[in-house]
Amino acid sequence: MSSFDPARIAIPCAHFIDGRRVVDKGELATVRPSDGATYAELPIADAGVLDDAVGSARKAFLRSEWARQAPRERARIMRRWADLIEADVDYLASLEALGSTRPIDQARAWDVPYTAEGIRFFAEFADKHGGEVAATAHDHLGMQIAEPLGVIGAIAPWNFPLSMTCWKVAPALAAGNTVVLKPSEMTPFTAVRLAELAIEAGMPAGVFNVIQGSGPITGDALCRHPEIAKVTFTGSTATGRAIMGACAETGPKPVTLELGGKSPQLVFADIPDIDRTAQTLAAAITGNAGQVCVAGSRLLIQKPLLESMIERLAASFGTLTPGLTWQEGSRFSPIISSVQLERIESIVARAREAGAELLTGGERFESGLGGCFYRPTILHVNNRHNPAVDEEIFGPVLTIQTFEDEEEALALAEHEVYGLASGIHTADLGRALRAVRKLSAGTVWVNRYGRSNDYILPTGGYKRSGIGRDLGRAAFEANLHHKSVLIDLNP
Repeated sequence: MSSFDPARIAIPCAHFIDGRRVVDKGELATVRPSDGATYAELPIADAGVLDDAVGSARKAFLRSEWARQAPRERARIMRRWADLIEADVDYLASLEALGSTRPIDQARAWDVPYTAEGIRFFAEFADKHGGEVAATAHDHLGMQIAEPLGVIGAIAPWNFPLSMTCWKVAPALAAGNTVVLKPSEMTPFTAVRLAELAIEAGMPAGVFNVIQGSGPITGDALCRHPEIAKVTFTGSTATGRAIMGACAETGPKPVTLELGGKSPQLVFADIPDIDRTAQTLAAAITGNAGQVCVAGSRLLIQKPLLESMIERLAASFGTLTPGLTWQEGSRFSPIISSVQLERIESIVARAREAGAELLTGGERFESGLGGCFYRPTILHVNNRHNPAVDEEIFGPVLTIQTFEDEEEALALAEHEVYGLASGIHTADLGRALRAVRKLSAGTVWVNRYGRSNDYILPTGGYKRSGIGRDLGRAAFEANLHHKSVLIDLNP
């Protein structure tokens, strides 16, 4: 049985610095989105705690041999870490489900194994890349030597706390850096457990540190710390802009930013299986209750398919009911907070005022659970500048617009602000490849929507959807800088 009693889960309510928990006074209420109950008081790292964490990471970088040890040994420690994460699935999944939007069945089956396998993936880069020999004159030897940057400041979002921590931390550690991580103040605790398991795996103290606190205070201070060599962040475009500014003012220092999205899905009338496509479209906006940066929130559909697709989507949405994240069988996630729930309601209301037709949903679930749940919603929109089309909603709200032909579809797909992901559904390979070339998006999926679990393809955005890439070789290499060396062979 996957269900568990939330009152019986031990909460690691602490920072994690220099290989141990650092308990501090709780200052920030941490609330369960499933039932609205406060379940912990989160400490907020002040300047002294931040200095301790960064100092520990800097000391570990310089003295622990993590960066200089044999890369295969670094990889072995990371693989042991992954094994320990998998072995700890019961506790990690329960801790993840307790305070986040992730139902326990999904946390056990996907979040924990995906995190462990991601660490293994990046561990394999540790001894696969060290630089290159450059083409120079015959009496010279030119080289580029790859070296870790130093202390990486990582800021993880709340929507997938475990896996997003892996995205930020694993490539940095594999490259020989040390890390100070600030998890979201709304989902802060699984990061502490990951850090404890890293120590158990043999990672030196100080290599992976966790500080707790709010974004505007602790996150900003982390970005501005003079000994942070780089910042990596996933979250909103507005916060990414603030982080980039802080890094410019106190650096400049490099950033990797995976930011907001308003991703289109283009559906052409030649799709071979409308039922399968409908399932894909529904999952792309209801998974994690739409709280996914790459959520397929804009459906662009060729006119002949409109009515039949709406019928199928509405039927699929009608099967989803709210459930406590710690109960086995819960499928539909809560909204992370009452503030976010009110924001969703506000955008939907403004969209309807601007002419959007509400086809289904458009209101809260009255579940009796006490949490934040919003019904999966479909809005039929004729104005491409409707608020529901323009703004990232981060909830289970799908807009539908129709098109006549390929040219109109591609024009509608273009967004003035965002370019994170997109989907194309068609039986015409030529059309799919033309669209791939024309769409302004960092990721394009064809006849599917969503990443695979093999980690090799990088992810990131165009326009204001981000800078740099997570996943793949690109994420590993973004945690290195290169030193050019030129040797005269005839002194």
